[in-house]
Amino acid sequence: MNATSDLNAIRELNMSYLMLARRVLASDREAAQSHLGLSVEMADLLLKLSPEQAQKLASSSQVLCFFRMSTDAMLAGLATRSNDATMSAVANDALLAA
Repeated sequence: MNATSDLNAIRELNMSYLMLARRVLASDREAAQSHLGLSVEMADLLLKLSPEQAQKLASSSQVLCFFRMSTDAMLAGLATRSNDATMSAVANDALLAA
């Protein structure tokens, strides 16, 4: 049962990442490629995914995103951000810092 829960959590994380990546690529491709660490080819592939393909990719048992924080100070700064900050704001800051 725990394995099923873990796989569901990975699928949800992957789908959220794919949706966010596609949204930022569509709005500012160069910046998004830099922030996400994507090649031109990978960015093209992500933007061309159909909803069914994205769902299938998200259902993989592997996490599609990774942390690219270069310093402990960056992570510590994000972790100690004001309690008034929403998780969405912290996640966006982390993505932009990557």
